[in-house]
Amino acid sequence: MMLGLLLARAGIDVVVLEKHSDFLRDFRGDTLHPSTLEVMHELGLDDRLLALPHQKVHELAGQFGDTGGIMADFRHLPVRHPYIVLMPQWDFLNFLAGEASRYPRFRHRMNAEATDLILHDGRVAGVAAETAEGMLHVKAELVVDCTGRDSRLRARAGLSVQNLGAPIDVLWFRLSRQPADTDQTGGRFDNGSIFVRLNRGDYWQCAHVIPKGGADAIRARGIDAFRATVAPLLPFSTERADELRSFDDVKLLSVAVDRLATWHRPGFLCIGDAAHAMSPVGGVGINLAIQDAVAAANILAGPLRSGTLSNDDLAEVQRRRLFPTRLTQAAQIFAQNRVLAPALAARQAVRAPLPVRMLARFPMLRRIPARLIGMGVRPEHVRSPDRSRP
Repeated sequence: MMLGLLLARAGIDVVVLEKHSDFLRDFRGDTLHPSTLEVMHELGLDDRLLALPHQKVHELAGQFGDTGGIMADFRHLPVRHPYIVLMPQWDFLNFLAGEASRYPRFRHRMNAEATDLILHDGRVAGVAAETAEGMLHVKAELVVDCTGRDSRLRARAGLSVQNLGAPIDVLWFRLSRQPADTDQTGGRFDNGSIFVRLNRGDYWQCAHVIPKGGADAIRARGIDAFRATVAPLLPFSTERADELRSFDDVKLLSVAVDRLATWHRPGFLCIGDAAHAMSPVGGVGINLAIQDAVAAANILAGPLRSGTLSNDDLAEVQRRRLFPTRLTQAAQIFAQNRVLAPALAARQAVRAPLPVRMLARFPMLRRIPARLIGMGVRPEHVRSPDRSRP
């Protein structure tokens, strides 16, 4: 949707296909980091976006056993909005769709699931989609696959995936938030458990991190046992866990970290999770996808307008975004293997790692993780033209 907005703004004819009838899927990436907010500011859309309901996170807290403190402080970032925004992804997508629709060259179709590629002389020349009215065939100079880590299109394009491994999965659920609760977003590591809470205003979005493939065993023990596991990790009344009535209230995120060896072939490009599935560590997935979209628009708008798009242009998008992707995934894998997996394996009180103890002792150091999480590696800026202005 972001790429569609940027290309339509640059005077390119764009069609965005969405599989579902709406964007209402719970427990998707709901964090908008300062890097994303800076893009919205550069587009002049930040004030309208932030008029929608949201919560601001100025700092992230962590607790290891009895040791707790602030792990990242975003207040010092050199951006217009130095904080993370928590906003339902359906609100963000609806907002982008509305803004993109202001441009006459933008169109989007709901209930249109892209299922196959149209090939011509070895080049991708369009996409076939299933709709309620039958098959829809869209011919295009470029097809961009944003369908995520389970993409069928990238397989159809013959692109191979490198699986980098993930030792964890995540169980997501909601608990109510009461006026006396803390307002702090953070996580807790204790006695073989990892629990994350996100302040969503009137409720907590909670994540219980588990070993990879452990969900079936947890379900087999029953919801009462799960409530008993979660209750001691809550920073408020343990009775709040009783709000989980059954496993229908608990959603599984099967974590994957992977990336394509090559993101493109003539007429076809993958970005976002279709090119590189991210771990939930740091909540950076949606923000990296938006960075991909900005870079793609910057590089491709000119060739698309002039009709000179080549495979070298698509390769340039991958070259531009591969280094940030590799570095971010390396950091996530390090955190998974050196912090999360050992914490899950622990059978006694967890001692805070040295870097965490340093962050708790020296507030200045909290700017480092804030920069890495909030801005990422080599953040992109909007360079694509605005053809809507005289």
